Amino acid sequence: MILYLHGFRSSPQSAKAQWLAQAVADLNLTDHWHCPQLPASPQATIDLCNNLIDSHASDPAGVTLVGSSLGGYYAGHLAHTRGCRSVLLNPVIYAARDLATQVGTHQQYHSTEPFVFLPRHVDELAALAFPKPQMHSRYFLMACTGDEVLDWKEMAAWYAGCQSRIVSGSDHGISDFPRWLPEVMQFIRAIPQTQR
Repeated sequence: MILYLHGFRSSPQSAKAQWLAQAVADLNLTDHWHCPQLPASPQATIDLCNNLIDSHASDPAGVTLVGSSLGGYYAGHLAHTRGCRSVLLNPVIYAARDLATQVGTHQQYHSTEPFVFLPRHVDELAALAFPKPQMHSRYFLMACTGDEVLDWKEMAAWYAGCQSRIVSGSDHGISDFPRWLPEVMQFIRAIPQTQR
């Protein structure tokens, strides 16, 4: 199972999600691909992900999460609690701190639907905090030095010892992601994908 978790205000229509979906299809792994629209509530997001993992994977160790930005925080949490493998793309490290400034109503990037982020959602992010990884082989970090939203040095410090690609330049959305996609897919393909 490959589970993609998009970032704050984003969606399955994001460029990275579409590029990955195509790469997965090229490998005839579409049946293993899941890319849901995530709810505003962090706890509801984790509940959704846990249900998908329980429904589609015979063993969480056979699940690869791909998380972008806030989705990277969720992926880090799930990797810690469920033993999944994780690809982390410019992940949020200190979610409660960084998202506290985002309380309010927002416009989603790929929809006209409003996105309402409440104070309790910040509390939920704090409750999902997880320690630095111990099983380094389960993680692949991609951090861009040109990220205009998050500090790549925090990412590198948190995931020190894990497989990583520090991209010189680029941006928060990793607009040059196709260049790095083969490396991401190599990590994803490192174990057989299981499904039930």
